Amino acid sequence: MELTLALVALVVVLAFAMVKPRGWPEAVAALPAAGLLIAFGVVPWRSAVHEVGQLLPVVLFLAAVLVLAQLCDDEGLFRAAGAAMARSANGNTGPLLAKVFVLGAVTTAILSLDATVVLLTPVVLATTRALQVPAKPHAYATAHLANTASLLLPVSNLTNLLAFSAAGLSFVHFTAVMTPSWLAAVFVEFLLLRWIFARDIAVRPDPVPAAEPVRIPVFVLVVLALTLAGFAMTSLLGFSPAWAALAGVIVLGGRAFVRRDTSLTRIARAADVPFLVFVLCLGVVVNGLMLHGLDDAMRRVLPSGTSLLALLGIAAVAAVLSNVVNNLPATLVLLPLVATSGPAAVLAMLVGVNIGPNLTYVGSLANLLWRSVVRHDIPAGFGEFSRVGLITTPITLLVGVLGLWVGIVAFGV
Repeated sequence: MELTLALVALVVVLAFAMVKPRGWPEAVAALPAAGLLIAFGVVPWRSAVHEVGQLLPVVLFLAAVLVLAQLCDDEGLFRAAGAAMARSANGNTGPLLAKVFVLGAVTTAILSLDATVVLLTPVVLATTRALQVPAKPHAYATAHLANTASLLLPVSNLTNLLAFSAAGLSFVHFTAVMTPSWLAAVFVEFLLLRWIFARDIAVRPDPVPAAEPVRIPVFVLVVLALTLAGFAMTSLLGFSPAWAALAGVIVLGGRAFVRRDTSLTRIARAADVPFLVFVLCLGVVVNGLMLHGLDDAMRRVLPSGTSLLALLGIAAVAAVLSNVVNNLPATLVLLPLVATSGPAAVLAMLVGVNIGPNLTYVGSLANLLWRSVVRHDIPAGFGEFSRVGLITTPITLLVGVLGLWVGIVAFGV
């Protein structure tokens, strides 16, 4: 009975988050669902408090990164990047796709996948309109990179932040081990999308003259570079990288306040507090599933050990589960189970929950958010998204795990 109630709660919460009727935030369904599970004794009060306490530092870190990304956008970072891409498109759109990949991969890695979906994707769409070329290859690039390119840094994805805490690695060590996987997955994704959309890419640009020059925000680039260095330094010194993110927010936010370019309301909106509440409540709901039998069921499915074959199996299970229940609940379900096998198993799970969502819209909330961003520019129905994902996801997942194996051998875990 308890397992059924927890499962119904999860389905309701995820369905609401995917549809978002009337634009209501995800927390509108998640908060009552978690409260009801606690009230009916499905999740004991102490267990719920413990789960929230474990997730709270992670979601606060996420809030800081979201605000940092919004401040960078306010300073014109993404507009400048779009203008640079448009100027460099000479004769065909092949180089443009490569530049979108580079920019998307870096943006996802440093500023998180939300920045790529919400801030970079509109810039990419505007760039394709200015060049009068098909938007589809470049839009799909941002969608897939929001998932695939989030493998690199602990700050690139909420799933990474959760795995980073469980893996017990330093910021530098985590990044070093994941670098071969990140490079291989992004490169193969590029080759596959270039092949799938070859006809669209062959269209020659016919650029519309720019209305005004776009300045390069040097100050923002310097702050971002220092913040990234701060992520590594704080981790090496035994502090949370969240302090580096907070420092970047203070510097850019303070400058924006002095110049009257932002407000407390705008910063609070960028932090997306309702989504943070949703994540905390989702943790409580998933905890209800784990307490009443799901953990035993998943233990029987997950491979044991950390051989290459076992890591491939873990990643495959994680990818499938992500496309059944979404990658965030999948991470919350699998993380305590794979953590007992060590960091290698945790990172293999991470490859699965990050790359796997490219298969279907259900795979990640980022996919659904991307769909809402591009809906007026390209037809991106469930069937087409899944057809593209069926070609790219299995191959990219395989290459990602092989890259992880190289990282493990080279840097150890």
